[in-house]
Amino acid sequence: MFPTISLLPIFLLALSITGSPVEVRKSPITLLITRRLNVSNGTVNILQHDKARVAALRDSSKHGRYTDNTPVTNSFEYYTAEVGVGSPPTTYNLIVDTGSSNTWIGASTKYVVTRTSINTGQPVAVGYGSGFFSGTEYLDTVTIGSGVTITNQSIGVAATASGFATGIDGILGIGPVDLTEGTLTNLPTTTIPTVTDDLYKKGSIPQDIISIFFQPSSSQTESDGELTFGGTDATKYTGEIAYTALTSTMNPASEYWGINESITYGSTTILSSTAGIVDTGTTFLYIASDAYTKYQSATSASVDAATGLLLVSSAQYNALKNLNFHIGSKTYSLTPNGQIWPRSLNSHIGGGSNAIYLIINDIGTPSGQGFDFIDGYTFLQRFYSVFDTAKSRVGFATTEFTDATTN
Repeated sequence: MFPTISLLPIFLLALSITGSPVEVRKSPITLLITRRLNVSNGTVNILQHDKARVAALRDSSKHGRYTDNTPVTNSFEYYTAEVGVGSPPTTYNLIVDTGSSNTWIGASTKYVVTRTSINTGQPVAVGYGSGFFSGTEYLDTVTIGSGVTITNQSIGVAATASGFATGIDGILGIGPVDLTEGTLTNLPTTTIPTVTDDLYKKGSIPQDIISIFFQPSSSQTESDGELTFGGTDATKYTGEIAYTALTSTMNPASEYWGINESITYGSTTILSSTAGIVDTGTTFLYIASDAYTKYQSATSASVDAATGLLLVSSAQYNALKNLNFHIGSKTYSLTPNGQIWPRSLNSHIGGGSNAIYLIINDIGTPSGQGFDFIDGYTFLQRFYSVFDTAKSRVGFATTEFTDATTN
């Protein structure tokens, strides 16, 4: 064994060469995600809310500065994590959103200025189709998980916010950083570092990735999810995670967590390999209009007048086949139960108590538009998902809930 003192000159030499100490990165950081239903005003047309978001995602020009003054409806279903801002920190309940990248607060709980608050004076605004906010950019200390802090993190502080339910304070944006371009009104070509990027750059997490776990739930409020910064949680998935490269197709899919996939219903192809996105902020699963028509025909479903969702009888439900998503070299199958809305929540969407509604919906444009599907929450609650910025890829794995029959 070498004497300890013999290693000291080597260590000092290393410091003189690098100019800084060796960086030691911490373990991944995990946040609990809580699923909530906003039923404060009675039943809500969840499809209407969802489609407003879909339209905004598809028309990426609306995703930056907010220019649309159309009234919006309050969010019906959302998934939140607790994030601290300031020193001492105030806790805010923020929607976890892979389809946007700005982090902002102040929709319900107002921003508390502390000794770490720095007002940059820059106006900031983001539109989501189903909501928007505008206000001012601040730099402040953000606390994630068990006391992990990010100093001088850019956040938006809302002066105006619309489309967010009481108790929702803003959004934790975990999409690609380029989505922030144009959100600083006076600096239209400037991007804003995301919370994930800053955690990695400042050595707080070992990898520039995010992993998300949901599970099917059937109650109005349930802590059924987990968000992991910097790694994966092997206790939340089964088998191995398989990755696929981010799509290189035309916009708008390539601006988001966009991938290529094809879809079969049973053995019948309803959507050939094409580009779309993976999005936690969209409730349902959306496919191109021609694929939706094929799916409706194959399932013999009818459009329900009250909810706008596809409706099947008990006999038709029993005859459903798997809906298969071919992503990279793997196939991920939504079982018949995975294709339906939780029946215990039917009353909240204005549906019949014993009705069976499908979660597949029309994206509103034919295939070949560069935005041909959205794998939303109802897909993600059946599969573990990983969003890897460093390697430009998305990964999926099965979970113990992939084949659940709880719906």
